[in-house]
Amino acid sequence: MKRIRITKQFSFETGHALYGYDGKCKNVHGHSYRLDVTVIGTPINDNNHVKYGMVIDFGDLKKIVKEEIVDVFDHATVFNKNTPHVELANELKQRGHNVMLVDYQPTSEMMVIDFAKKIKQRLPSGIKLHSLKLQETATSFAEWFASDND
Repeated sequence: MKRIRITKQFSFETGHALYGYDGKCKNVHGHSYRLDVTVIGTPINDNNHVKYGMVIDFGDLKKIVKEEIVDVFDHATVFNKNTPHVELANELKQRGHNVMLVDYQPTSEMMVIDFAKKIKQRLPSGIKLHSLKLQETATSFAEWFASDND
């Protein structure tokens, strides 16, 4: 049987600031992100299997991505923990805000690398992460492809 790619789309709202950047994005701001997750595998060929004909149940893929990405990043503000933004982050946390400190500049490019690592660790045997597309605005996105990174 042939290998098939399937894609599930997700959306979440996240704020961030790019420390040291020379444009407007140095300021705290947010985006309505859209994440397309594409996996590749062979459809289950056992007609006695409850998931017969599926590469992976869309519900199972949804659970992984929601737990690792959407539920974590949605309505959070993300800062690089290695910058002076840590002071602002700590103040926001003290005021009850959902703040994440990551070890990278929170650009779409770096976020999609982080997301790929997290999703890959959770996929069942025989299912590979093929690609991610993280859309930051209607006209701007970053893509990650396994073929470029393995």
